[in-house]
Amino acid sequence: IEQLLRPEAQTTVFHPSEVDLNKVSKLLMDEVSKTRPARIVFDSLSEFRLLAETALRYRRELLNLKQHFAECGSTVLLLDDKMDRGLIGTDPHVLSLSHGVIEMEQLSPDYGTSRRRLRVLKLRGLKFREGYHDYIIETGGLRVFPRLVAAEHHAKSRPPKHVSSGIKELDDLFGGGLDRGTATLILGAAGTGKSTLALQYVKRMALNGEPGLIYAFDEARAILLGRAKALGLDLEEHVESGVVTVQQVDPAELAPGEFVTRIRKQVDGGCKVVVIDSLNGYLNAMPGEKYLNNQLHELVSYLNHKGVVTILILAQHGLLAAAEAPVDLSYLSDTVVSLRYFEAAGEVKQSVAVVKKRSGPHEKTIREFKLERGQGVRVGQPLREFRGVLSGMPVFRGAAEEIMPATDGKE
Repeated sequence: IEQLLRPEAQTTVFHPSEVDLNKVSKLLMDEVSKTRPARIVFDSLSEFRLLAETALRYRRELLNLKQHFAECGSTVLLLDDKMDRGLIGTDPHVLSLSHGVIEMEQLSPDYGTSRRRLRVLKLRGLKFREGYHDYIIETGGLRVFPRLVAAEHHAKSRPPKHVSSGIKELDDLFGGGLDRGTATLILGAAGTGKSTLALQYVKRMALNGEPGLIYAFDEARAILLGRAKALGLDLEEHVESGVVTVQQVDPAELAPGEFVTRIRKQVDGGCKVVVIDSLNGYLNAMPGEKYLNNQLHELVSYLNHKGVVTILILAQHGLLAAAEAPVDLSYLSDTVVSLRYFEAAGEVKQSVAVVKKRSGPHEKTIREFKLERGQGVRVGQPLREFRGVLSGMPVFRGAAEEIMPATDGKE
């Protein structure tokens, strides 16, 4: 017993965390005290958690480090792994020690590149924009695309100003033309002339020196410009001068937030007309259909506040039968234009009608719509001898001579 009570015979057993964690913490604090850094990156807390082994020891050591770093005046960035699909998997007591918390996540769609987004969960003493914000990883670091909030861009109310297409019959349909600060939705089956109708306005505004932006989701840039030239709507000169910008978009590689940021940059640079061709491609660029309406609503509202002429193109399913749109976006649009096929005198014809216009009166008739090489868009007289054109099942009750005749140009 006397031998056991001797001081040299007494020993104390330490838990490994008491030794290893203390060494690491002391090394960190000594280095910080020596170098006095402005910023400290701790990568990662998961390794620190393994050294601590117990939750209580882990929390105490982090609190000790926090107090030491605060005395040094350093800005500390702590990195940790997300453990589940809910909130951050980090200990809630650790979150309470932090002045700010940023959550980052990666989504993997069935096809295409991964989508990355972040959100600020907490930031003491500062106002921040809530919700998810897309970001991409590129050479040089991260590029974040803040979520668009249209309410931050309210402008003073202004009287509507018409934009002419240069075609009298078409302007009559719209009650004088498209209004600035409004969105126009062009509906129609494949091949009815939706893109060409939009190009007519881009071309006309470009001739007046007003910049335009075309986002082509469904068509290659070279093909779009070549087709426009063949129809007499040559845009190459305006593209070369920078008045018109045509951007081909790959929906599988585009982050939704990046798309909105691109448009904002062009509008801030003075763009007066924006064409999205088509919303079907824009829909495919979303990680899920439930995001489309909200994001598009913010985008359209922003463009309207900026006084931009917005033209949205939506392809409908089916050709000659009753067509249906893949998603209902008519409530977002101030003007809705319907393009339809119909049969007359053994030929497939097209019709155009304005079915909605919020900003003023418009013509209620249905007119023939024709595309001709070198002639561009032609709009005929009202089709008063037809019944059921918009239903997709028209019945012709008049004479063939009342249909718009072809010109020397080939359709």
